[in-house]
Amino acid sequence: MKISELALAAQVSVKTIRYYEQIELLSAPVRTDNGYRHYQQKDIETLIFIRRCRELNIALDDIKRLVDTQQDPKSSCLLVDNIIVEQLARIQQTQRELALLEQSLATLASCCKSHQIKDCSILQSLKSPSVIT
Repeated sequence: MKISELALAAQVSVKTIRYYEQIELLSAPVRTDNGYRHYQQKDIETLIFIRRCRELNIALDDIKRLVDTQQDPKSSCLLVDNIIVEQLARIQQTQRELALLEQSLATLASCCKSHQIKDCSILQSLKSPSVIT
């Protein structure tokens, strides 16, 4: 199949496919006599796998390791487990940071009762060196 067909089947852009080939996340395709890339069913599966990993915000380096790991079906899946556990920890940390950010913004949003810039509590708080909570 051609690159445009692969892009449609895997729901990714042609540009993304070329990028994944460039960084060797996706194997280089067979070239036809006229120089066109020719892809196979396994390429669709790989791209869907990569897309799903990206939806989980998994880093490209980790995705590469996950793709490479699949080359030996009898190997341990400890690496896979570790990547997912580490990604979960990163997401949980991000959620904690976002909760603190939300709390700070909510405090700021409710602190200003003034209708003039010269008395704006929000601007004064943002100038303060202390942490906003």
